[in-house]
Amino acid sequence: MKHLVGHSSSPHHEDLKMEMEARSILATMDEEKIDSGQRRLQELGYKQELKRSMSPLANVAMCFSVVSILTGVTPTYNTGLRYGGPVSIVYGWPIVCFFTMCIALSMAEICSAYPTSGGLYFWSYKLAGRKWGPFMAWMTGWFNIAGLWSGTASVCFSLALLLQVTILVSTGGGNGGGYYASKYVVVCIYGAILLLHGLINMLNIRWFSWLGNIAALWNILGVIMIGAFLLALLPRQKASSVFSNFNQDSSTGIHSKPYTFLLGLLMSQYTLLAYDSAAHMSEETKTADKTGGYGIIGAVLGSVLLGTIYLLPLVFTSIDVPHLLDASNDTKGYAIAQLLYNGFESHFHDARWSFLLLIIPCGGLYFCGLLSVTTTSRMTYAFSRDGALPLSRFWHKLNGKEVPGNAVFLCVVVAFCLALPYLASAVAFQATVSISTISLDIAYGLPILLRVTFARRNFVRGPFHLGRFSLIIGWLAVGWVMVSTVLFCLPVAYPVTIETLNYAPVALGGVSMFTLGYWFLSGRHWFQGPVPNIGSAEA
Repeated sequence: MKHLVGHSSSPHHEDLKMEMEARSILATMDEEKIDSGQRRLQELGYKQELKRSMSPLANVAMCFSVVSILTGVTPTYNTGLRYGGPVSIVYGWPIVCFFTMCIALSMAEICSAYPTSGGLYFWSYKLAGRKWGPFMAWMTGWFNIAGLWSGTASVCFSLALLLQVTILVSTGGGNGGGYYASKYVVVCIYGAILLLHGLINMLNIRWFSWLGNIAALWNILGVIMIGAFLLALLPRQKASSVFSNFNQDSSTGIHSKPYTFLLGLLMSQYTLLAYDSAAHMSEETKTADKTGGYGIIGAVLGSVLLGTIYLLPLVFTSIDVPHLLDASNDTKGYAIAQLLYNGFESHFHDARWSFLLLIIPCGGLYFCGLLSVTTTSRMTYAFSRDGALPLSRFWHKLNGKEVPGNAVFLCVVVAFCLALPYLASAVAFQATVSISTISLDIAYGLPILLRVTFARRNFVRGPFHLGRFSLIIGWLAVGWVMVSTVLFCLPVAYPVTIETLNYAPVALGGVSMFTLGYWFLSGRHWFQGPVPNIGSAEA
């Protein structure tokens, strides 16, 4: 009997042994096949919860589309013309591009070391050390999320305003009995845009790989089409005029040319923003530790080149600057729309058809707003994962498609609320535009400052790094962040009245007071920085 039992148990033990060996082999194979970005994420203490299916190229395309030259230049071209005209644009653009590239390179280096959706605030925590890490992560995170929320509002509202002008042009123009929507209608259009963005963002992330590529192609072809139209149908001024024609709008009350030139830089600075979106999508991008940094750099390089292609035809055909900015013209002072209107009017004798070309920047703004909601929701997801937002458990939840649906909802609602001041004052709403730029700049600058100070000697590089140029590029980036923050807070008209006040310092003060007050009254007692959701053994 014992012999029979022993004989019958032997195959069983052999089966168990074979099963264990098979599991060991499979585990080894899984370890070899695991994405390097996912492995690095686990080393940093996080589970892979979001679906990692976006290709590195799609990440670059998506980031490029969020920066979006059509989105940045089209609504702010008036600012460039008003403060210096062609001179401030053709000389200011390369200056801003150089320093923006310094910021992008420094961010790319840090992103390669810490490829998480939290991005900037996670970097600050790691770079500041255990003592200062929680506070620096808190400050960076809140400035980042404030910039992303207000940036989404700024982009989507710019689309609503451009649609207002597009409808006006298609129905006859400002001086031809065209329909000019009221501010209440504009807000309703804005709400519909945000709702549509929110619904689309509930889809699986794989759809956004395609959307990012389509949006990038739309921006490239759109810029080429508009530029070709302007050069073909409108008279051009000489290069000597473009590089020397300094416009000083008397309505601003500013008489200093250097001061005016500095204010003209705001157009370029607003345009080259939001390239941190590549970092916020890193947990959904393959091999993000190796390619996430290239997403940031590629988006900025592509935007610099495309921006140059877009701006040159614009400045060469912007001959009568006062007419383009005149609020009584056919587009209510929307400079780029008026240029297109003039082209159709002079060659086709029916300017209403210029709305066809205005659809191009409308599409760019739409794609940018859509993808801004995507990246902002990922930052919201990551920040709530670490418990920094009120009701964090709710915002951190994923839906059945592995998408942070609650975070998407929050982004849409906050963005809508940020535009409501427009009903009371269009000037007050400009604070939303300004605070998006200032908050994002500060959020970019803080981890870079920590990299060149606190972590100067102990920073552990990722696959992408700047080598011996890391510190000098980092300091250039920090210096420009400080300069651009001051620029956005300067008065833009004199004398300063309730109607001409630059509300950016007020908005910046509000964000700073809220962030610091929340920290000292509550956050410092419980916020310890990013919270790992896997144990060291599992990692």
